[in-house]
Amino acid sequence: MSRTLYLSPPSFDGFDGGAGARYQTVREVTSYWYPTWLAQPAALTPGSRLLDCPPHNIGKAECLRVAKDFDHVIIHTSTPSLKNDCRVAEAIKQQKPETKIGFVGAHAAVLPTETLKASTAIDWVGRKEFDYTCKEVAEGRDLATIAGLSYKNKNDGKIRHNPERELIENLDTLPWMADVYRRDVDVQKYYNGYLHHPYMSLYTGRGCPAQCTFCLWPQTIGGHKYRVRSAQNVADEMAYLQKLFPEVKEYFFDDDTFTANLPRAREIAKKIAPLGVMWSCNSRANLDYDNIKLLKDNGLRLFLVGYESGNDDILARIKKGVTTDEMRRFTRACHRAGVIIHGTFILGLPVESTETIQQTLDFAKELDVFSIQVSLAAPYPGTELYEQARQNGWFAKKEKTDLLGGEGYQSSTIEYPGLSKEMIFEEVDRFYRAYYFRPKPVLRIVKTMLEDKDVLVRRVREGFEFFKGLRQRKVEIAAQNAT
Repeated sequence: MSRTLYLSPPSFDGFDGGAGARYQTVREVTSYWYPTWLAQPAALTPGSRLLDCPPHNIGKAECLRVAKDFDHVIIHTSTPSLKNDCRVAEAIKQQKPETKIGFVGAHAAVLPTETLKASTAIDWVGRKEFDYTCKEVAEGRDLATIAGLSYKNKNDGKIRHNPERELIENLDTLPWMADVYRRDVDVQKYYNGYLHHPYMSLYTGRGCPAQCTFCLWPQTIGGHKYRVRSAQNVADEMAYLQKLFPEVKEYFFDDDTFTANLPRAREIAKKIAPLGVMWSCNSRANLDYDNIKLLKDNGLRLFLVGYESGNDDILARIKKGVTTDEMRRFTRACHRAGVIIHGTFILGLPVESTETIQQTLDFAKELDVFSIQVSLAAPYPGTELYEQARQNGWFAKKEKTDLLGGEGYQSSTIEYPGLSKEMIFEEVDRFYRAYYFRPKPVLRIVKTMLEDKDVLVRRVREGFEFFKGLRQRKVEIAAQNAT
């Protein structure tokens, strides 16, 4: 077994681009997702280490110092971070040429040839679900024999693609990530604006039956079948985590749609209720009051809900599978049951206009959820949205995978007739200001600050970061308009 380092490389200051982020960017307030997609193969690999650089403020020099002690470095990359990750890989090879380097992640999964060609430092890439691929590489097996792997042949330099690896059907066979978290991460470094601090995220299943055209994981790695761990396995790990991390205040089930299998979601909720843990999860906006209330009574605090748009035509085009009326009923039911909602909206989905953006803003105000996130449509390679943009000529940039601005913030890459990428980018700033600068949201935030001193300190910091982020957006808007 080779000494293996699982690495989320250093990047932009505050860059949330690790092995758990659904889209990689510097966010409006400090936010870091746990490196779940690296922690899992690390748990399978004896003697390995997980190094998650951005949240731990680890720079390039320290990263290289650590990497020197390992025979194998496996880097989780993404479309926005590929160029940066290649530079880190090249620096690792330069200091120790015999180091083997593999790249994993959604970008490598759908563009294995292009990823291997991106740098001479990359020896192999893992495709699709790569847990056991990494384990077998670390065991020293011949690369030509490992399923789900593409590599550069050392004799002729040509790229070879091995057969696909079957997706893992029984997720209970995977070891828990708890010990990797305990050994390699500082939970105090992971923030999320709508979750209590410190929080912890984990998966209870992979894949999602929804067909949303923009969503990354189901179309590139996880698939559209919701493959799950047993409720007892989840409950047992939760009990173990509670012993290892008594300081954690909230757990987040980061399955693409935790409520896709409602009987199982109810079973998990009932099994973990005796632990007294607070938990939150991703949900579609289609649950009824009785199910919401049952989950709430068994520890649920918050739903993360992707509303995306307030226009039903756009929702139909992106195959959301939920209408605005269903979303209204769900949101009213959550308010009634006392479940908090963090709602996410996306600007620039097909075929956006100034009118549909205003419609979405009005819809968000009507829903009046506790907090929101406003993102730009990000056409990742491997998604249906990417193919739609390519076929219809919606890409505003020659470099279709250029999803970030100069400081690591999201950059608009799609535009439509009558709606330029600059206009879409500007609308994010207007949306945030119009939503939050109303009496109700201000009073809600002030109330939480008055109830808890720690929350007060945190909200002051987040407020500073939020306005700093809005100012940076204006700088990038000016730069875009000048070009």
